[in-house]
Amino acid sequence: MTSVDEATRAKLRKLHDHLAATAERPVERTASAHLGEAEAVTGDVADDPNVAPAVVESRIETVSDLLSNVEKTGDDAADKHVERARELVAELLSSE
Repeated sequence: MTSVDEATRAKLRKLHDHLAATAERPVERTASAHLGEAEAVTGDVADDPNVAPAVVESRIETVSDLLSNVEKTGDDAADKHVERARELVAELLSSE
């Protein structure tokens, strides 16, 4: 990734939105902690217009690691948001 283009920024915002949506759901405690941290990490890069591509890559790898710790949330709607978040992480990492 040589620059953070608008398509990448849009994916980052969508990723953040899906992670934020899990905070509105009755999610299992351990999953909630991982999801909250992933949301914060994503929010940092999604809202920074000057973020370096290397920082985006590093943060998305961190989000991937955090999501790998979430098997089920205990809420079907939250599980769907987590699944979509995983898909967006894969898309972002494959475009590196």
